[in-house]
Amino acid sequence: MTQRKIIHCDADCFYAAIEMRDNPEYREVPLAVGGSSERRGVIATCNYRAREYGVHSAMASATATKLCPQLVIVRPNMDKYRQASAVMREIFERYTELIEPLSLDEAYLDVSNADACDGSATKIAEEIRASVYAELGITVSAGVSNSKFLAKIASDWNKPDGLCVIPPQQVDEFVLSLPVKKIHGVGKVTAAKLHQMGIHTCADLRQLSQATLDQSFGRFGQRLYQLARGIDQREVSVSRIRKSVSVENTFPQDLPNLASCLSQLPSLLESLTQRLAKLPESANIDKAFVKIKFADFTSTTLERIGTEPSLETYQTLMSDAIARKTLPVRLLGLGVRLKQRQNSQEDQLQLFE
Repeated sequence: MTQRKIIHCDADCFYAAIEMRDNPEYREVPLAVGGSSERRGVIATCNYRAREYGVHSAMASATATKLCPQLVIVRPNMDKYRQASAVMREIFERYTELIEPLSLDEAYLDVSNADACDGSATKIAEEIRASVYAELGITVSAGVSNSKFLAKIASDWNKPDGLCVIPPQQVDEFVLSLPVKKIHGVGKVTAAKLHQMGIHTCADLRQLSQATLDQSFGRFGQRLYQLARGIDQREVSVSRIRKSVSVENTFPQDLPNLASCLSQLPSLLESLTQRLAKLPESANIDKAFVKIKFADFTSTTLERIGTEPSLETYQTLMSDAIARKTLPVRLLGLGVRLKQRQNSQEDQLQLFE
């Protein structure tokens, strides 16, 4: 049986790296890509100088500028980023067809049967990193191991511009000392629960039976049991099935009441309709939903099965959802959930496209 060889590639602060490449004046300053702090923007990514001040992705731009008053924020240029992503994809394809994109700047590669570099996954990763730098002028960090779980952890191990290899004979030793918070799927809540149980590393986690983990964490218990032992049989999937389509808008000023929220629906629905028009004909809508973020940053979502994405549908959903809190609204979103079907090729959308 062929030994699995998985590479996880992740461009370092991708959007910011492209901006620094094209604008030398940005290279020595704290830089973020995102929305304006004056219009309730959010940070998409930032360079490592900005991260030294505590700035990070998904942070409100206003908060970021308080942490780092000299922070330079530039608006995203998605066309430019997609072009760079396409070049990265072409570089990956020189080594394998088994590519699973996770975003514009991140992907898994299965090079188990690759002929390049005498079949060495480590050398392939080194060549990919060198090619991306030579052709795009940005750096990529890569992780190499025998599973997606470990390859992804490894790619983050020596960031930025790093390479980490976890060979099969070192997997057990590596995993034993791994903090449970590094396990894919373990968020703050699960990590806190594990810590309360005295579980801090995978070595600690191995002391619990699968039955105990199932009882404490439900279906995720089996996953914890396996990953604590370095077991991850997930294949590199060459395509991803789109599960939903949505649009949303964060407003410069809070919307004070239901009437002001309802007045925003026609323009949001127009944007959603344009996105839905790009779906394959075989795509079927299962549910319509609305998303609301209130002034206190709490969110609520309301969806109904079997409903079409009409203005009347969203007016009803919006009215019911906004009644859950008597607060102004900072963000509105509309969307649909799509029916999932087995072995449907037409519904599979490449994230690099």
